[in-house]
Amino acid sequence: MHPAPLLQACTDLVALVLKFDHPADAVVARFFRDHRSLGPRERATLTQTVYAVLRKKQLFEHLAPSGSGARARRMAILGFDAPRAFLDGALNDQEKAWLDACGEVDETALMERHRHNLPDWLAQRLKDEAGPDFWPLVASLNEPAALDLRVNTLKAKPADVQKSLAAAGVATKATPYSPWGLRVQGKPSLNRLDAHARGEFEVQDEGSQLLGLLVDARRGEMVVDFCAGAGGKTLALGAAMRSTGRLYAFDTSAHRLDALKPRLARSGLSNVHPVAISHERDDRIKRLAGKIDRVLVDAPCSGLGTLRRNPDLKWRQDAGVVQQMAATQAAILDSAARLLKSGGRLVYATCSLLRSENEEIADGFSASHPDFEPLRANDILAELKVEQANSLCLEGLNGASYLRLWPHRHATDGFFAAIWRKRAP
Repeated sequence: MHPAPLLQACTDLVALVLKFDHPADAVVARFFRDHRSLGPRERATLTQTVYAVLRKKQLFEHLAPSGSGARARRMAILGFDAPRAFLDGALNDQEKAWLDACGEVDETALMERHRHNLPDWLAQRLKDEAGPDFWPLVASLNEPAALDLRVNTLKAKPADVQKSLAAAGVATKATPYSPWGLRVQGKPSLNRLDAHARGEFEVQDEGSQLLGLLVDARRGEMVVDFCAGAGGKTLALGAAMRSTGRLYAFDTSAHRLDALKPRLARSGLSNVHPVAISHERDDRIKRLAGKIDRVLVDAPCSGLGTLRRNPDLKWRQDAGVVQQMAATQAAILDSAARLLKSGGRLVYATCSLLRSENEEIADGFSASHPDFEPLRANDILAELKVEQANSLCLEGLNGASYLRLWPHRHATDGFFAAIWRKRAP
């Protein structure tokens, strides 16, 4: 596609995304369905341009008023993901001069908000949370995330999958912490590979894989993934169980569970039972009370630990939404705890960076549930042969330690997990 129509397509898509009516990935997917003539290269350019705009929205909005033309066009020009020489083919002389001037701006001299590119409420919260790590954290959040795979150990070994991918021209390396993980170099198309069709791997961030490890689901057990969504962690748990026992995948969205079906078919698992529930106190949950060996509560949260791949979330959330989340998270955790039998393990997890969704929920649960003994995440990971387990965790109350993953420290999404064992009566 020539530069002018490609820039116009970027402009149109940026305008749609910046309405923030829907998640950015959904808007992009819909745009591509409506413009099927776009090839892979054009789609890549559009996607990367949109995400650059979302990551640096406040900086671009600071620079845009000095330009001319529609706001969405100026934003698209600033984020355009292609060589400058190509972009110049779509610009007039005035736009070229303006873009040159923008390139000469010393970003270190700008106001903080134009450098961190966060809404003010979130910037202050992360300063409080991360302390001196705030700017390294911000830098990592404004970079694209790595592409990680979880090898389905029910079907293949990581080394064999790595060789298979290499033969297909996809270079990978072992992830530093998860024994199931491979980190892909670049952004190749994986869905057409034979190894994917055979169900030998799934795309899953290394941090998410570590949550599955903490559950430590075993053969023949009864296990519940309480907020299963599209089932990435469900599939990891099922493989760890070697497709034995019974694994329930609960979620309030039947649509999300439907997305699990093709992945489940590829996985080779026969022990997974997806169940759509109406709420956390559904009668189908009550019938399992006191019968379950392990429960994973991957609670609905702000998702602010995933800003590298979902930068629109920082503009679509606010402090009020996060505060409301805390009540929901506590209620879900309380209901899920009723499922455990004596000696059973409960894991509470989020992909948030905020204490209000993480440590505060875990500490509150421990205080109100003396029948649950807090466990040490670093000890569990060390027993599972995870390298540098101590560096992944922080100390909690009452002898607990929590998994606490940071993008700038661990090159994963931001994750939190707390673990308890139900005491014998």
